[in-house]
Amino acid sequence: MHATAEETVQARLLLSAHRSARLRVTLTYLTDDPLAVRMAFPAEFSLDEAEHGAEDGAEAEAEAGDIVWVFARRLLAAGLELPAGVGDVHVRPAPGRRTTVELRAPEGTALVQFDTADLRRFLWRSHLLVPEGEEHLYLDADRALAELLG
Repeated sequence: MHATAEETVQARLLLSAHRSARLRVTLTYLTDDPLAVRMAFPAEFSLDEAEHGAEDGAEAEAEAGDIVWVFARRLLAAGLELPAGVGDVHVRPAPGRRTTVELRAPEGTALVQFDTADLRRFLWRSHLLVPEGEEHLYLDADRALAELLG
């Protein structure tokens, strides 16, 4: 049985030191992909109409008109306390009980700021589905191999 934790939250896309835009971000956790979280951003905030590739285990994909970034759940959790990330996704605490997620693509870099409480609530819900450290119990090696081999 596959289960999902999904939450839509408000965030701010930081455009400059003095300008930002509000946007909705859908956070998703799937038990059939237990190591990852997904952040879906409205397509109108994309730097490019095409799909983005990402390095270091992170990936961005177009899905239902949104741009979806996929990266490690552990990275999101670590970044709530201390700066974390190597490659395309970085997460770090920000002043005022906020958390900044930095997304890097060939087209540019986006800085998105969230209320830390929203991210903690989402992670808590994901841990109810698959406790931290038990992700291996939910991995489907046969499916992963089939996807790899096409």
